[in-house]
Amino acid sequence: MEAFNLIADLGFSIAAVIGGGFFIILLLKYILDSVVSRAVSLSGMIGALDNRVKTINNEIVRLDALICHALGVKPDTRRLSAADGKEDTRKD
Repeated sequence: MEAFNLIADLGFSIAAVIGGGFFIILLLKYILDSVVSRAVSLSGMIGALDNRVKTINNEIVRLDALICHALGVKPDTRRLSAADGKEDTRKD
C-alpha cells in the first residue's frame, strides 16, 4: 500500500526512477562482490606461486653448489650469498 501512496504523491515517473536506481545499486553490489572474491583468490594464488619460485631458486642454488663441489670448481659466491637466509615455507 505504501508503494501506491508513493506513486500517488510523487508521480509514476519519479517512483520508477527511484525503483530503477535501487535495482542498479543491487546489481552493482552483486557484481562488485563477485569481482572482489575473485581478486582475493587470485591474490592467494599469486602468493603461492611467488613462494614456489623462491623455493625453486633456492633448490637451483643448492644443486649448483653441490655440482661445483663434486667437480672441484669454485662456486659462485654472489649467488650463494643472495639466496642466504631464505627458508622453504611451502604448504604442499
